[in-house]
Amino acid sequence: METKVSVVLNAVPPYGHVIASERWRNTSLIQSLKVGGLKILFENELGVADFHLPNKSCILYVSECDIIAGNGFKRKLVRYRNTSSSFQQLVLVENTRLSEQYFSAVQRFVVFDLGLILLPVSGQTEASQLITQMGHGEGRENPFRRRSASRLLDPLVLALVQQVPGVGRVKALALLQHFSSIQQLCNAAPAELESVVGQAAAQQIHRFFHKPTAAGT
Repeated sequence: METKVSVVLNAVPPYGHVIASERWRNTSLIQSLKVGGLKILFENELGVADFHLPNKSCILYVSECDIIAGNGFKRKLVRYRNTSSSFQQLVLVENTRLSEQYFSAVQRFVVFDLGLILLPVSGQTEASQLITQMGHGEGRENPFRRRSASRLLDPLVLALVQQVPGVGRVKALALLQHFSSIQQLCNAAPAELESVVGQAAAQQIHRFFHKPTAAGT
């Protein structure tokens, strides 16, 4: 049994397929993935992850309800981060009218405290579009793997960096060309940032990643 679970936890689907946790069966997100031409393989043994993708990424989905319900989702995120896996771990977080007041704290916890990559989505429809794009991306490098700066210049990563206050498209491009990983950007000192985007933006970016998460959020 242990061997089977280990195999499933590290299973990589072929392009055009997605492995989904059984708990997602009959959801609108799964229906949208099917409409997008993906074949869905359901599994009970994915652990904390919700999806495995062909580009060796896995996804944990944090819904609006998860965020509003309290801090339970944080414990799940920690278990996800601690999972022994060869996959690049992505976190999709719903940023909606109801959850937006908590989003900055969630973003700091995911990106800075846990060192994971967060991708904001408005709901399951937008999430399905993102997963479909990665599920069909045969021949493409995983854009989220921490390698050279040129490989980070992917539209999805660019959109992620632009979520940081004070960073527009031009500054996001400059940052991704200078820093070799999202984690390196998160840990950069103000002086390092200033040489790329100027003093004012550098201070904003540094405060964003180093502001302590308020208790109870």
